[in-house]
Amino acid sequence: MGYSETMRCSCYCTASSYDITRLFQSLQRLGSNQLFRDVIHVQIKEEKRIKGDLFYFPYGSIVCWGFTEEEEKEILHSLKEFEKEPNTKAELDEFTFTYGDSMTIEEDEICLHNKSTLTKLAVSHGLAQSVKLTTFEELIQKTIDHTKQLPSDLAKKGKISLSRREISRTMGEIFIERNFINLHSEILDTPEFFWDYPELEPYYRRTAHYLDVNKRVEILNKRLNVVHELFEILSSELNHQHSSRLEVTIILLILIEVTLALLRDLFHLI
Repeated sequence: MGYSETMRCSCYCTASSYDITRLFQSLQRLGSNQLFRDVIHVQIKEEKRIKGDLFYFPYGSIVCWGFTEEEEKEILHSLKEFEKEPNTKAELDEFTFTYGDSMTIEEDEICLHNKSTLTKLAVSHGLAQSVKLTTFEELIQKTIDHTKQLPSDLAKKGKISLSRREISRTMGEIFIERNFINLHSEILDTPEFFWDYPELEPYYRRTAHYLDVNKRVEILNKRLNVVHELFEILSSELNHQHSSRLEVTIILLILIEVTLALLRDLFHLI
């Protein structure tokens, strides 16, 4: 097979998830579309030739093959009403692709050995996971950056210089972010799609290996453990502050009681 022109392949993560059922119904009017388990494929035709392919993943990622940047912006705009918990800013990974003698991926250029929808879908699974993983990485890094001074404060001062309310709010934010990642972490496993098409799994593996998906998941899990430990530290500090307040309250009550007793004795003597 001879080499063909180089085209654009883009991967976006725009939301926590998509309403796949409603989205699939809406996309019926665009052109030929299929549902592969929970991934929607839409093939756009232009003047009786295939313009490009779109793959919508339920966890908020979309992979576009063969479209211009302007066309992708229109596609993303039409997707907004189906987004659940949209991202503040869409995450983007950009590649180019062409057709050649064998499937390869290097220096952000993908070479496909055929024009099969299933081959593109196999590669798209790896691309979609990678761009979703980037959103997780940025979320957990933001949490670590926001709270990294707390262990230092604890080491230097023996306590965290936050009020109970601030500690509770920080714990709430950490809990939400940690749970969000844990609840979505199954998307980083080998997709169930390859139970039906095991012969395509090597293309997914090659893509995931190029994008370091497994190593990045391992690092993400380590960072989640760091955040979990921080959560435990904050929880202990909250309990300590609560205990300290109770001790102060009890001491004040005892002092008041002693003072009242002394005053009673004093007035009784007078």
